Amino acid sequence: MRYFLTSLALGFSLCTAPAFAAVQVFACEPEWAALSREIGGDRVDVFAATTGLQDPHQIQARPSLIAKMRSADIVVCSGAELEVGWLPVLLRQGANPKVQPGTPGFFEAARLVAMKELPVALDRGMGDVHAGGNPHVQTDPRNMLPVAKALADQFTRIDAAGADTYKNKLAEFTTRWTAAIEGWQQKAAVLRGVPVLVQHKSWVYLIDWLGMREIAPLEPKPGIAPSTSYLVDLLNKVSAEKPRMILVAAYEDDRGSKWMSEHANIPAVTLPFTVGGTKDADTLTGLYDATVQRLLAALH
Repeated sequence: MRYFLTSLALGFSLCTAPAFAAVQVFACEPEWAALSREIGGDRVDVFAATTGLQDPHQIQARPSLIAKMRSADIVVCSGAELEVGWLPVLLRQGANPKVQPGTPGFFEAARLVAMKELPVALDRGMGDVHAGGNPHVQTDPRNMLPVAKALADQFTRIDAAGADTYKNKLAEFTTRWTAAIEGWQQKAAVLRGVPVLVQHKSWVYLIDWLGMREIAPLEPKPGIAPSTSYLVDLLNKVSAEKPRMILVAAYEDDRGSKWMSEHANIPAVTLPFTVGGTKDADTLTGLYDATVQRLLAALH
């Protein structure tokens, strides 16, 4: 009798256990982890290498990340040199042939969108300028649509048995996302033409999407923290243009934006930048809900 009950329980557990994910996803940033789950559903097991409160430029190639890289079927990253300081180390030390550049297991979102701020020349004196253009494409939700389509195609190349799942998930996401974009744009219509300062050159895609006007970054050069004297000069230069707010990513050191906020008498708006950057941005949809809501609150 005991043997029968044990066998019955074992059989029941096997029947109810979730299926093993067909694709192991190593996502460099939280937004791509969230999008991978949207498109892959139960067929993907997703690991995010960074959190919403980490600077994606400055990540250490830790042993735990190397171990995850070794077991990945696909690496999903922003690209455009955003991860140039750490991803090549992980790829080299992980020594996983499935996810090297040029294979179906290597995916860069920036290749799917029209890049902004492509430099005409490069030298070290320009600061942290990316040769491939501004890599922060996730700040415009419209960019998620071509990336999602390409990601579904790539998942299908790796896991042909899941083709129907990826096709259906993509169709569902596209319909829902298109409607969501329309809703965000309607809510944010009053932001069109609003002049803003930015802590770092992170927001070019967001500003283009919502039709705001960037006056200047607080950094003298990308990645270089501003001195008080520089901020004083900047305040004098931009005061005539009457900026309405300062955009700051949740992970950034906000000392410069706090100084400018106090002296220019305008709000510094902390935006999530990615999934998990703020408590109200815990999903991909929540990322843009929170962004629009915080911008509107600052405006009013």
